[in-house]
Amino acid sequence: MTTTYATATTLDGYLADDHDSLDWLFVQDIDEEGPNNHGAFMEGVGSLVMGATTYLWVLDHLATSGEEWPYASLPSWVMTHRDLPKPDGADIRFATADDEMAVKAVHADLVEAAGGKDVWVVGGGALAADFAAAGLLDDIVVSIAPVTLGSGRPLLPRPFDLELLELDRNRAFVVARFRVVGPR
Repeated sequence: MTTTYATATTLDGYLADDHDSLDWLFVQDIDEEGPNNHGAFMEGVGSLVMGATTYLWVLDHLATSGEEWPYASLPSWVMTHRDLPKPDGADIRFATADDEMAVKAVHADLVEAAGGKDVWVVGGGALAADFAAAGLLDDIVVSIAPVTLGSGRPLLPRPFDLELLELDRNRAFVVARFRVVGPR
């Protein structure tokens, strides 16, 4: 069982632009069956956690696309201090993690719910950094797109040492897996 932050980023290290848009991502060429493909990754995931901004982006995407909650079979945590809506049929649990002890408690719940499978830290970067700072993030799997934004939501807003474990290419993306060594 591993806890993995898997995401896509721009070459200059941003997940989204200043307006939380991912428009840059959806125009990139990717092989859905190639290295670091989402389907294969999701087969090993047993639970997931995301921040409120990521959650609200997913809800907005669902509202405009007419799609249903994509993680219906997975227990999902949303870290927030707000009252947020919940899509029908979704196993969503709202929690707060204002300190390391709270992050560890949420992580313990994620691990238990995952039933021996992996935990996916969906994002954003601040949430992944909280897990890494608490020593609970094992890997970062990142698909790096050939685009720069100049500013926006950072991949990780705090310094960490990482060890490169794997490197590949999926059409337009450089895909890499890093072990989290610890805070820098």
